[in-house]
Amino acid sequence: MNQKRLERVVQNMRREGLEQILVSSTASVYYLTGIWVEPMERMLALYLRADGTCRLYGNALFGLEPQPGLELAIHTDSDVPTAQLAADLLPGTLGVDKAWPSKFLIGVLEARRDVTPVLGSAPVDDARQFKDAQEIAAMQQASRINDQVVEAAIAALHEGVQEQEMAALVENLYRSHGADRSAEGQLVCFGPNAADPHHAPNATPLREGDCAVLDLFIPIHRYWCDMTRTVFFRRVSDEGRRVYETVLAANQAAEEMIRPGVPLAQVDRAARAVIEQAGYGPYFTHRLGHGCGLDCHEPPDNSSASPAVAQPGMVFSVEPGIYLPGRLGVRIEDLVLVTEDGCQVLNQASKQLRVVD
Repeated sequence: MNQKRLERVVQNMRREGLEQILVSSTASVYYLTGIWVEPMERMLALYLRADGTCRLYGNALFGLEPQPGLELAIHTDSDVPTAQLAADLLPGTLGVDKAWPSKFLIGVLEARRDVTPVLGSAPVDDARQFKDAQEIAAMQQASRINDQVVEAAIAALHEGVQEQEMAALVENLYRSHGADRSAEGQLVCFGPNAADPHHAPNATPLREGDCAVLDLFIPIHRYWCDMTRTVFFRRVSDEGRRVYETVLAANQAAEEMIRPGVPLAQVDRAARAVIEQAGYGPYFTHRLGHGCGLDCHEPPDNSSASPAVAQPGMVFSVEPGIYLPGRLGVRIEDLVLVTEDGCQVLNQASKQLRVVD
């Protein structure tokens, strides 16, 4: 068990008035125990009490090993997976994280009518918002690799290459740099396809005059990198140039104001105001960004509705975009780390407008 992280989670439990919680997210279990298990259809649950009790329930197939400060409760495929867990719970309120499948929760509640479930993600989610030195180093390294991968991908663009070919190339580049497996794939979008922020790469070829949006992300030694760069192939239209320069100005305006104490809703507003003033307000269709760490999308939310305030150790994305249906799209994304007196932009790949041949 990582005792410092556990102490922070327990403090958060007391703040939330929770005497007991269940943690089932693979990333959150790893955050606290150093054990990484993707349980698929089987049950994995870390039971925490405010008195410091830590017990991990899992299938024998997971190969769980004892460690100081962590009790193990092992079941097999022949057992009712929730039986021991249900027996161990205290009566009353139980915080359950947002990732736990309902089939297990229902099993616990059928066995324990004296237990009342409530959403209990906050104690761990809030702790994970603040990266420690080890996590910061991992994310800095992941972003350095991302810089190398995006530059290699841009250099590989050529006439006729398909979006799906570029996405596969990026995956191979990541693997050559030690990236972990990711089922999410890469976002490579050419020309009008770039007007869809989450367009899935297909057989669309790159043509002269196209924009090329490369939104590249993957876990590297468990911690995610995430960055977007947009370039133009052989020529850029006047409209493309205006859109690009507007998005870049929005990205810079947001990053320049990030420092401890600044509400993230104001950061979102700073970027959005630039885009609105240029007349493209309706075409910025998503939040400014999201937290990033052991999950690609995690707290804090970087949006106009976010209650979060920037604090040292937070890592989140800044990714304004403009999407003109049927024509083009531009997004520029960095990960930033909030420092004691400002922020560190983790990505160093150029953001200046580039026309590549």
